[in-house]
Amino acid sequence: MKNKIIIVEDDQDTTFILSRLLAKNNFEVKIATNGEEALNILNEGFFPEVILADWTMPIMDGLELCKTVKGDENYKTIYFIMLTARSSIRDRVKGLEVGADDFLMKPIDNTELMARIRSGVRIFRLQNELRKVEHSKALVEMACTIGHKFNNPLSSLVVSIDSLKDELPEDFKVKYAEDLKVIKESIERITSLVKELTKLDDPKIINYLENNKMINLGED
Repeated sequence: MKNKIIIVEDDQDTTFILSRLLAKNNFEVKIATNGEEALNILNEGFFPEVILADWTMPIMDGLELCKTVKGDENYKTIYFIMLTARSSIRDRVKGLEVGADDFLMKPIDNTELMARIRSGVRIFRLQNELRKVEHSKALVEMACTIGHKFNNPLSSLVVSIDSLKDELPEDFKVKYAEDLKVIKESIERITSLVKELTKLDDPKIINYLENNKMINLGED
């Protein structure tokens, strides 16, 4: 599967050279001539590992684009490389403060460019793997907490129901046999669910109804 990248550059010659180079190196490339176009590409569902953006552009420059991307929870792990002719430390600090991951000075050396981009792809993947691990850990902790919180009141409910059944007259038990059966089966299902929650170690997220998601516990 091809890696994805957005080139954000208003100079047509530079864009042509960069897109040819990246396509040759098996990248799926999208082109934007300013930051607003790049954001539109992201919002349309193209999710790149790397954004390669010029600092100086009309409408929205690379600095503002970087600030917007890094401030968005959905996009902040995208590796952002800033292209610039600015060589001062002050400018680099300014870029780092808004979240730029790397800088490349113009004119660009193609070998160095590809090395930086490949490094960016590796870092992007590592960050996303870490996020998945942290997310799974949080789900396990939450599920176990919920399971344990339910366990005590559930045990009290079971004891109370059993005690109540022992006190009921036989004709009442016969009359409400179906209701008692439903209560018993419901308690068994809740008990099974609590056990699944407390021993959950590999949570799987599945789609539930429209845009809602839920943890798959193997229940019907």
